[in-house]
Amino acid sequence: MESRRCSCSGVSRCCSVPVAALCDHEESFAVNNAACSSQTTLREKCGVFGVVSRDSQVASSISDGLMALQHRGQESCGIASFDGKDLRVQRGMGLVHEFFDARKLQYLIGKVGVGHVRYSTTGSSDVENAQPFLFDGPRVKFAVALNGNLTNYLELKEELVAKGQVLTSTTDTEVIGHLLAAEFLKRVEIFSAVKNVMAKIEGAYSLLILTDHGRLIAVRDPLGFRPLCIGRKGDSVIIASESAALDVVEAEFERDVKPGEVFVVDSVSAVRSKQFAGARKAHCMFEWVYFARPDSVIEGKSVGKVREKLGEKLAELYPLDVDVVVPIPDSGRSAAYGYCRKSGKRMGEGLIKNRYIWRTFIMPGDKARSNSVRLKLNPARAIVEGKRVALVDDSLVRGTTTRKIAKLVRSAGAKEVHLLVSCPPLKAPCFMGIAFPTYAELAASRKSVEEIRKEVGLDSLNYMAIDGLVEAIGLDKKDLCLACLTDEYPVRISEKTRICCSL
Repeated sequence: MESRRCSCSGVSRCCSVPVAALCDHEESFAVNNAACSSQTTLREKCGVFGVVSRDSQVASSISDGLMALQHRGQESCGIASFDGKDLRVQRGMGLVHEFFDARKLQYLIGKVGVGHVRYSTTGSSDVENAQPFLFDGPRVKFAVALNGNLTNYLELKEELVAKGQVLTSTTDTEVIGHLLAAEFLKRVEIFSAVKNVMAKIEGAYSLLILTDHGRLIAVRDPLGFRPLCIGRKGDSVIIASESAALDVVEAEFERDVKPGEVFVVDSVSAVRSKQFAGARKAHCMFEWVYFARPDSVIEGKSVGKVREKLGEKLAELYPLDVDVVVPIPDSGRSAAYGYCRKSGKRMGEGLIKNRYIWRTFIMPGDKARSNSVRLKLNPARAIVEGKRVALVDDSLVRGTTTRKIAKLVRSAGAKEVHLLVSCPPLKAPCFMGIAFPTYAELAASRKSVEEIRKEVGLDSLNYMAIDGLVEAIGLDKKDLCLACLTDEYPVRISEKTRICCSL
């Protein structure tokens, strides 16, 4: 039967629905015709970076901060600054160092600014969806940069369209901007305006808002899904998705933005905040497992140390009889180190990474991604030949890349190939900003561990346990979002979205 891509979820997945079954989805196609992508492996979300300073050229610092966050988004980038009279914006496709030359940075004069790196969650991959988004309202002109994903994006978009609002992109950041513009038009004070918007939007969001009054506003969703932190460098106030970005600009980490907090910087000497959140939290466990840099600290927990602890826990759970432990670079290295430290096994760099190839999941399509694995990784025959090899990786999504890597290692003469995975089986889609595949495409959602092992071509497949994951992170289980492992979501997910992502 002919298939057609369904965008009814308005979120960060891709699904195909048979044409004959589209009667309940046609309206959604008309409203949100570009929310899905053909990419079906994990994609990163976004990164945000903002600065308020006495220096009139903050764009250079923002560019440096964005390069430190490049792992969070490699598709597009942008910076907005306030020059004392108006907002200036430069945004485009590509990596930060590719897009921002000296001319663009010099144009972005100002003592306050925000930056963004993006990989699409909601919305297609084109310059219209690059951020920050600029909104020219009748009372306030402002720019918005978002890390996250709204689970009620489609409903909000439909409401705006019904009111006659013209939308120029397919991203939820634009929806948030229009809601903010409506609140600013009411002449309510800033905390009330943002609080009113927070009452309407659902899902994961860490926001930076820059106004034409020179004000920088940071907002984190009430459950704290996405990381966001505050730093200082002299008189400057800096806000970033990860603490590692503060380190790069030589700023001192001050604290995390609290879940539900609205943090307002009117000037370097005028900071105020209010928190609008309950006691519940839902920090994304995948930040520690994979997405964040190992030199970042999130919620007081060192990402690198958490990954080492995951490796130690794997050694306790699976004392494999192998000759060498080989990390799948680079995300498997910390866990492999922890495994070897606990088990006494030898660690060897049996897979050599080509540093000029970016992460394979950004490739558009299965064939390109499969080919890129061979370009990205090459087995070191001297390390693996004739050996019983234990590979260590952070996760197994569909199994496509893992199967390719296992084949590479065997081709280099490995006698056995085992896999240790520092994340438990991924069984359900993410609706909060990670571009997971559908239920049907997630290997662990439809197959047993033994079935996956045979299909991927391993001698053994060994997953982390959920309790081990929680113990390694070091936060209460109730404060973590484990939805992709348990299929139990901390926010409302519409039935339409669930049905779409089960097809």
